[in-house]
Amino acid sequence: MSLHLQSLKANAGARRRKLRKGRGIAAGQGASCGFGMRGQKSRSGRPTRPGFEGGQMPLYRRIPKLKHFELVNRREFTVVNIAKLGACASGSTVSLDSLVKDGIVTSPKHPLKVLGQGDLAVKLTVQAAAFTASARAKIEAAGGSCEII
Repeated sequence: MSLHLQSLKANAGARRRKLRKGRGIAAGQGASCGFGMRGQKSRSGRPTRPGFEGGQMPLYRRIPKLKHFELVNRREFTVVNIAKLGACASGSTVSLDSLVKDGIVTSPKHPLKVLGQGDLAVKLTVQAAAFTASARAKIEAAGGSCEII
């Protein structure tokens, strides 16, 4: 048997005739067309949208209001406390690169954020992506300055 484009046919039973619904009892799908008697599921344009729960607040809208769901685009920081910055030389500029070089920060994956735990006695110029209010106050109280990158 030769295979030519004009001789191709579907396998036997692969193509079934379309059911002609609503054409009387003898047709097999008369009157209600297999959709039952009445109600939402028997109407035209029948299916409700995915996730519809009959007017109740659907699951996909309830879930984020509950506890323990992480923020989708959370900002992550490499954090350093003020107490660790006391090891830096007075009058120097402190940034993420200098902290890595000094060995204070070991894994600089994210931007630097300075937290306010501890005390600071040396004057520093600190360059970071973010500061807590207490950290900013302690750096400026020691005579230093905060620069947001």
